[in-house]
Amino acid sequence: MVNQTFILIKPDGLKKSLTGNILTRLSETKLEIVASRIVKVSKELAEAHYYHMKDKPFFNELMRYIMGELHDRRKVMAMIYWGDNAIQKVRDLCGATNPEEADSVSIRGAYGRITTAGVYENVIHTSANSEDAQREIKLWFEPNEVIVDIYPTKEVVENNIKRRIWA
Repeated sequence: MVNQTFILIKPDGLKKSLTGNILTRLSETKLEIVASRIVKVSKELAEAHYYHMKDKPFFNELMRYIMGELHDRRKVMAMIYWGDNAIQKVRDLCGATNPEEADSVSIRGAYGRITTAGVYENVIHTSANSEDAQREIKLWFEPNEVIVDIYPTKEVVENNIKRRIWA
């Protein structure tokens, strides 16, 4: 089944210059990159991305982490990969969220760590399922930034400017 997944190379992955290594590993999936961008993560975007963790005791550290405050890298690389069984292929390659539990040949097992403060620096985020993928893709990308039509869109006029938005 053809589907799409959202991938985020986190600030620690960028600080450690792992982008090329991670992209090389992701190429093993034989999936197609259909969107990519470098993003400075605002507090609003971070909160929207991790809304489901707002009640966790580590939420504030998670916000600081994704916004790049812990690594002096206030950016992430956001991507959409598309193709046969994209979500599962990427999740398998990334490994467990906890780097200590991830297989050593997975991306998180090879490059992740848990800090002495208990922060999971796992260098990469990927969608858990199709519902998360859709929510995350629509949060991080506009339809015109994606080279294939993965979700329905509609045209709207705002301030006399017509553009496509997610339907």
